[in-house]
Amino acid sequence: MSRRVPSIVLVIACIAAAGCGNGGKLAGEAPPTTSTVTPELARKPKAEGEIVVRGEASPASHGPYDLSGTYTARFEQYAPEDPDLDFAAQTPFVARLDPHANSDAGAKKAVPLFETAAHTGTTTVRATGRLWIDVEFGDFPYVIRLTPKR
Repeated sequence: MSRRVPSIVLVIACIAAAGCGNGGKLAGEAPPTTSTVTPELARKPKAEGEIVVRGEASPASHGPYDLSGTYTARFEQYAPEDPDLDFAAQTPFVARLDPHANSDAGAKKAVPLFETAAHTGTTTVRATGRLWIDVEFGDFPYVIRLTPKR
């Protein structure tokens, strides 16, 4: 019996440890991209000064990034399980540039990027300062690319 007690305790300890923790992620670390799909917007290598972010879910904040000038902002959202999904029938994808991550505190100073139910979108924005790319809402994985205008 004395040999079984330590073995049982060890098994219980291993089971408990497997169900605890944060999966080895550092606090504040973005979750890894789990989709095997590489959307068109993410395929091209980054040009000088470009910012490219990917996310699997919202809400999410990326950055902060030092921005100065005018940028072409593009997004693409995708559904790995349904490549032909009609995004026009889905909830709008909403993103902004914000001085505060995941916060409504900077909403007055935020620069809107997107608020549309679409597969892709493009806009031109002027932004200066140290800003986060905040994705407030979206039901699908996404890519956002900011390209400085020269």
